[in-house]
Order: sequence, then C-alpha cells, then structure tokens
Amino acid sequence: MAVSSAFVGAKLETVLLSNSASSSMTASASAAQAALLCKPIAARPKRAAVIRRNSGMIRCEVVPEALVQTEKLDPTNAASASSLSALEQLKTSAADRYTKERSSIVVIGLSIHTAPVEMREKLAIPEAEWPRAIGELCGLNHIEEAAVLSTCNRMEIYVVALSRHRGVKEVTEWMSKTSGIPVSEICEHRFLLYDKDATQHIFEVSAGLDSLVLGEGQILAQVKQVVKVGQGVVGFGRNISGLFKHAITVGKRVRTETNIAAGAVSVSSAAVELALMKLPETSHATARMLVIGAGKMGKLVIKHLVAKGCTKMVVVNRSEDRVAAIREDIKDVEIIYKPLTEMLNCAAEADVVFTSTASETPLFLKEHVLDLPPVDTSIGGLRLFVDISVPRNVGACVNELETARVYNVDDLKEVVAANKEDRLRKAMEAQAIIAEESKQFEAWRDSLETVPTIKKLRAYAERIRAAELDKCLSKMGDDIPKKTRKAVDDLSRGIVNKLLHGPMQHLRCDGSDSRTLSETLENMHALNRMFSLETEISVLEQKIRAKVEQTQK
Repeated sequence: MAVSSAFVGAKLETVLLSNSASSSMTASASAAQAALLCKPIAARPKRAAVIRRNSGMIRCEVVPEALVQTEKLDPTNAASASSLSALEQLKTSAADRYTKERSSIVVIGLSIHTAPVEMREKLAIPEAEWPRAIGELCGLNHIEEAAVLSTCNRMEIYVVALSRHRGVKEVTEWMSKTSGIPVSEICEHRFLLYDKDATQHIFEVSAGLDSLVLGEGQILAQVKQVVKVGQGVVGFGRNISGLFKHAITVGKRVRTETNIAAGAVSVSSAAVELALMKLPETSHATARMLVIGAGKMGKLVIKHLVAKGCTKMVVVNRSEDRVAAIREDIKDVEIIYKPLTEMLNCAAEADVVFTSTASETPLFLKEHVLDLPPVDTSIGGLRLFVDISVPRNVGACVNELETARVYNVDDLKEVVAANKEDRLRKAMEAQAIIAEESKQFEAWRDSLETVPTIKKLRAYAERIRAAELDKCLSKMGDDIPKKTRKAVDDLSRGIVNKLLHGPMQHLRCDGSDSRTLSETLENMHALNRMFSLETEISVLEQKIRAKVEQTQK
C-alpha cells in the first residue's frame, strides 16, 4: 500500500500507541521500529461512575485513563523509518498487538444517574445535528462507526473504536470541544461501557430499565429515531445500526412479555404526578393549569392532566395550529390558546406552570416571577413551575423567591419512589430477556469476523484461476474461437466454485447457535493459516487506507 511519509509522521503515532507497559521489542527489531513504540508516562487516578437502576441494581464502571506520549524519533533513524510504508512498519513492529485487537463497541455517556442537568444540557445535541456529529466522530483517528442518543435524561455516544482507550480519549475531547466543558469534568461524571456491557446497556435503555420511570415508552421511540436519522449517514455502520435495530426488538419484546409498561409513565406523566403531589389534595380540581409549549411533550402533559381529572387549562404556543389539533384529539376539555406574547400574563393567572419548549434561553427568570400576584393559600401559597425541558426553560434562580418553587427533570425522582417490589420483579423478568438477546447479538457480531476471510479466500482462488486460465489460453494460440474460450473460462469457474463450496459453507453462520459459531471461527482461523490470508492485517490495511483517504479529502 502506497502511503506517504507524511502519513507515517502524522498518523502512525495514533495507530501504534499501546497502553501496555509490558510491550517490548525482540532482539532483531530495528532501531527505527523501536523508536516508533510508545510507553505510558503517567496515569490519572481511577474514577468510578455509579449508575443506579430503577430495578434496584447498581452498575459501577471504573474508568482508568492512561496518558501516553511517543518517544521522539532519533534523527539518524528518521530517514529509514520514513522510507518504510505505514503498513510495513505496522506488520513488523512489536506493537502488532494492536493489529490483532478486535474493534470494540464503546459507550461514552452521561445520564441523569451520573451527571447534573446543568452539564447534560450543555452536552445535548439536537436531532438535526446528529448526522453532523456522526461525521465528526468518524473523522477521529480511532473511530469507525458512531451514533448519538441525546434526550433530556441522557447524552450517550456509541462508537466502534479501533482502540478502546485511544477512542475514548478522542471522543471525550470531542465532547469537551463541542460543549465547552473541560475534559476533567466530563471524566468525573461520565460512564464507559465496552462490548457486552455496552450491548446490555442499550438493551436496558430501550427496554426502559435505565429510565427514571421504569418501562416508560418514550425512550423506545427515541431509540427508533436514532435508527431513522442514521439511515444513509456515512458512519452509522453495520455494527452500530445492527446494535440499535436489535435494541428496538429487545424493547418491544420486554414490554410485550413482561407488561413492564403497565402503569408506568413517561416524563410528562411524572411531571403531572409531581405537581399534584405538591398541591393540597383538595385543590386538584380547582388549581389553574398553564402549559407552555404544544409539541410532543406538551401534548403528553395535557393528556395526563386530563387523565387526572383536569377539565380546563391554558396552552401557550407560537401558533394555534398545534393547539387546535390537540383540541380535536381531546374532546370535552376546555383548552384555551394564548400566543407567546401573553405568556407572563398567563403565568400571573396560573397556579401551576408546565414548560416544555425547545427554547435555548430561559423563559422565566427571577425578575419575571418576582412581580407575579401570589397564589391563593388554598392552593398551597406557592406558584409551581414544572420544567421538563433540556435546556431548562425556568432558571434555578426562581427558587430563591418565597412565592415560587421550580422542579426540573431531576426532581421527578420523587414520583417514582413507590411500588419498588413490583418494579424489581418486572425488571428481573426483563433482564432474563436482555441476557438472551445479548448473547444472540454478540453471536451475530462474532459471525461477521468470517466475512473478510470469505472475501480473501475467494479472491485468492480467483487469482489462481485467472493466472492458470491465461497460461492455458496462451498455449492454445490466438485463433481460439470465442465459444471455446468461454467454455474453458466456464470450466475453470465451475471447478473453483465446487472446490470452494465446502469451505464457504463452513464459514457461514447466522450466529444463533454458539456451538456452530465456535466451529465456524475455528474454521476461519484454520483457513487463514492454511492459505496465509492474513485477514487481520488485511482488514487493518483497509481501515488505514480509508482513514488516509478521508484525511486527504
């Protein structure tokens, strides 16, 4: 592979980095190769991010982060080192441990369990920006595929990384750059999961086990949206798309077989329940309700208010179209539309204000609420702001007033404190399903390892066939009839296909049977050895070539 010496200087460092302090060179390794090896020079303190599940289980992920730097090339050896192609150095270097390292699925995330809302709202990526984010992530040296799952409760990045630790480092730095949050602060609140743990996590997320409200259905719709937005986006590749599609299947199966969603509520429903918990029970029917925002979340708030017996409410929105559509959908309820220009006037006449807009700046600050008339003592004497938006619509400074209280998505924990025994039972049933589905997904992913071998074996056989065919035809002279030429060509193809049929059959596996999968992988390694296919090196060569071409565009 022809790769410029600039690539050696700019890219090989990232390819050859190794976190193993025990990496060493054989006695015959050249000085130029030795100079390319890296060694860890320091280590950050270990941090642990604890994720507490609604099911009562706890996952703790310890995150080691090694700082690495490369040794400077000896000037006397620089010329000889640069004269070698990147692939040649890669093959001969004692750091070829990296070439045999399987790409890992990694989750770098911050959620309501590990990070405060202030940090999550800075990291949040709007849905329209997901394709751009995928493109930027896949432009990083060690990232092949990527997906973004950004909701009000979580900001999680899923990647297929050529190297775990280097990939994590690059993604974390990218998150810092896009959010303005220092890397050290992100590391303090993030959680990292790899391969099987990453698979289990997204399956739990899709099933609603990682949600604030167990079994809530909104997260499954959000996982589906990741797949919908990712279709056709370069970087939303085979592994990641397969993972998310399987997660959707798991989410549906868990909800169907465990009935985990029965009685469970969404964030919108929890917001309504929280408001009613804070109001005197005698005022539930008389409290004046204001909903700001008539999007998906706002509509759900309205529906849950109606389900709790509310028959009248005011809805503030940019236009009346959405409010009119909600009126058509929800009968026998008085829904009064008001434009955004009358928002403060409406808040002055409301006892409870729900906010769910996409505004990136607060709608209510301390100075806005200070002069609002007080709420009647029969309603509790406090004006309640229930803010389910990320970024937040109501500033935390409003809590400094004696006449108001603000609740955001982090405060919804109070709503889900009941029925713990039932949650545990349903979660245990769901975990059994997730464990089964995780094995199936891992088996499917393992089966993909045979694809490069199949391609290399067929290409190897085709090279031999073509070469021998040329020899045969050259001996037969230039005046061979086309019919004869075609017959000989067909004969050679038929022989190759029949010879390859058996090996190819033993390399194909759907991943559903672990025994068959194990045998398939053994067959793959045997064929690699017998025909010197060097699949692992070849795959890495393709990845390096793709990265080089990407950076040269």
